[in-house]
Amino acid sequence: MAAKLQYAGTGRRKSSVARVRLIPGKGDITVNKKSLDDYFGMEILKKEVKRPMEIAGAEGKFDIIATVRGGGFTGQAGALRHGISRALCVADRETYRPSLKAAGFLTRDPRMKERKKYGLKKARRASQFSKR
Repeated sequence: MAAKLQYAGTGRRKSSVARVRLIPGKGDITVNKKSLDDYFGMEILKKEVKRPMEIAGAEGKFDIIATVRGGGFTGQAGALRHGISRALCVADRETYRPSLKAAGFLTRDPRMKERKKYGLKKARRASQFSKR
């Protein structure tokens, strides 16, 4: 019995982590055992997830199975985009990497939530000043 060929990639954005598997297929995208349309409600997030496939010219070549944890919808969509881009590079580095690199999809977005400091209400928010 031959094992199915698959490529893996991990994507991160804010506090979201996406584990992505690419399997040769017809272009179905499954996120946390739901279809992409059922998981992400907003159209802009669906486009965000599909962009690496469009830029690399790999639409309809791979089925995508992803598990996403943590964060909100925007962070999860960004993590998914990052994971798909990395998995495409594993699949065929010479073909897909230059276009994905030029689009900036292989770079992990380092922006994170700033930590809360003691004596303040939030990261920078102090209590209101009173002269009395």
